[in-house]
Amino acid sequence: MRLVIGLIALLVSAAAFAQDQSKTDPDAQARAPTAFAASEPRPVAGWGEGDGRSFLVPALEIGSYELLLNRFDHYVIDHSTYESFPTDLRHNVGHKWVVDNDKFATNQFLHPYQGATYEAFARSAGLTFWQSAAYTMTGSLLWEEAGETTWPSVNDQVATGVGGLFFGEPLFRMASLLLETGSDGGSPSTWREWLAAAISPPTGLNRLAFGDRFRGVFPSYDPAVFTRLDVGYSLSPHFRSNVNTNANLTAPPTFQTYKRHEASLDFTMSYGLPGKPGYDYQRPFDYFDFQFIASTANIFESIFSRGLLYGTSFDAGDSYRGIWGLYGSYDYVAPQIFRVSSTALSLGTTGQWWLSKSIALQGSALGGFGYAGGGVIHGAGVESASPLGDGQRDYHYGITPQALATLRLIVGDRLLVDAAFREYYISKVGATESTGTERISRGDLALTVRVHGLNGVTVRYSESDRIGTYASLPTSHQTLGTFSIGYTLLGQSHFGAVDWRRPADADR
Repeated sequence: MRLVIGLIALLVSAAAFAQDQSKTDPDAQARAPTAFAASEPRPVAGWGEGDGRSFLVPALEIGSYELLLNRFDHYVIDHSTYESFPTDLRHNVGHKWVVDNDKFATNQFLHPYQGATYEAFARSAGLTFWQSAAYTMTGSLLWEEAGETTWPSVNDQVATGVGGLFFGEPLFRMASLLLETGSDGGSPSTWREWLAAAISPPTGLNRLAFGDRFRGVFPSYDPAVFTRLDVGYSLSPHFRSNVNTNANLTAPPTFQTYKRHEASLDFTMSYGLPGKPGYDYQRPFDYFDFQFIASTANIFESIFSRGLLYGTSFDAGDSYRGIWGLYGSYDYVAPQIFRVSSTALSLGTTGQWWLSKSIALQGSALGGFGYAGGGVIHGAGVESASPLGDGQRDYHYGITPQALATLRLIVGDRLLVDAAFREYYISKVGATESTGTERISRGDLALTVRVHGLNGVTVRYSESDRIGTYASLPTSHQTLGTFSIGYTLLGQSHFGAVDWRRPADADR
């Protein structure tokens, strides 16, 4: 429910930011894009300074949050699994850590969001990213040992403690940017306070509960930002499924059902785009890219969150600016018939190249390793066939080599072409409970035409592909492709191209 409210808040924020376009200088916006053409951020002093920082407050908040969550789960969900903190701790302390059998959405979606909550408690209390990371990891450890009677699980610690950090930082920064762009050096307006609280509830709670103490706003240092919101409808989805049978394998093939048509809501923000003069990448996630897709077919279809943990900027001639270094990412992809979720570290680069006076090419290339879970989604009425052959769950964990490549071609202020390709290989390494592998890829291609002002039309094709290979099951191969068309609310008419060139160069 909190995520639904947060997504609605992003939608309202998009419309509100767009209304600010008339108050901005178009020439300045062409040089330094901001979120939905809003005014440049006006820092509100006091964040992380003096009494505006606390190590005790987030510790008490995280402990109280877990206690209340444990009591809620005890009375509403399952009293035997969530007995009490002392009982759960006695049951778990000293026990060997395992890989649990909870539902995929619980492990790979709700746990990272729980970790994002821990991170936001610490960040909104004035702590740095790395200080907040310690609170997130400790909060996850506390829940694993004392929050429930099920044995502590390695996958939950990774998803909550690390995935939650990479998921939560963009949410905290989006909420802070919303407050900054409406503060005018003073207090943000009431509606911005409420929307920021919907995006990052702990941020709103601390600002409300502690009054002036945490009224300072995290300083963004005015990054170049591009944001877009897409509302679409699928036109002609196609699904293919092949199973390689083997006489020695008696398990039935995988049967699946899917909805042929779906409506979707897609929110994307690129924060800290390279090339803006005077903007440095000294803090983790001073550059990040965040995408959240909701669908009528399965509510939350995907989340992609990646940010630069440690790196620096560079240039190559007058026409290219970029950043490179170590990236952290959290991905969750569930296109109806299969799913994958990964928390990873990657080496990579992000940059922009001016091909001509009005044509720019932006892109990223990353490669690294993560800890991921993935598998098939079975159709209604079909008994789940676990990769383990034991009926416990239909996905497995493993060390996952993965890669990402994105390209964005910007043609003036009228045409935008976006392409992205992701691939994950969930190996047997670190997967003591499984004898199989999953190779899952996702490709997206979108053409956007700006029709008037910040309003555009987008035609998109997305294709997801999975190959599952297990010792006790037939090898299965599924592909789901979808064409869609929809309305796009753009962040600015020039599609987020950062122009650092001197006026004389730009006129060439």
